Amino acid sequence: MSASVRRLTPLLVVDRIEPCLPFWVDRLGFTQTVALPEGDALGFVILEKDGVEVMYQSRASVAHDVPALTGMKGDGVALFIEVGDIEAVERALEGVERVIPRRRTFYGMDEIGVREPGGYAITFAQPVAG
Repeated sequence: MSASVRRLTPLLVVDRIEPCLPFWVDRLGFTQTVALPEGDALGFVILEKDGVEVMYQSRASVAHDVPALTGMKGDGVALFIEVGDIEAVERALEGVERVIPRRRTFYGMDEIGVREPGGYAITFAQPVAG
């Protein structure tokens, strides 16, 4: 492959963006850097923290912007985010539905998995020392 790859940013398609924002902004400290309306709601946002980006787009916005992509499903899609302090993340996510209880894995991670308000599974993992 001759072209370099510089970044991978997930785009999560949801019914409504607004319920997802507190998960990233209030709990995890992300900043909303872009917000575009679609009618009387948000149609697209970009959230950023420490060089990591997550984008959300509403199904209505996708239908208007790229009709060929309507019907996208989140089945089989999950995010894996490496963090520096799993304890802090666990505290920030208190009360959020767990899909993976806190565990140490065979591949050397201390991790927890949750379901964010849009329905996507997210695993937060910190490398185990040693």
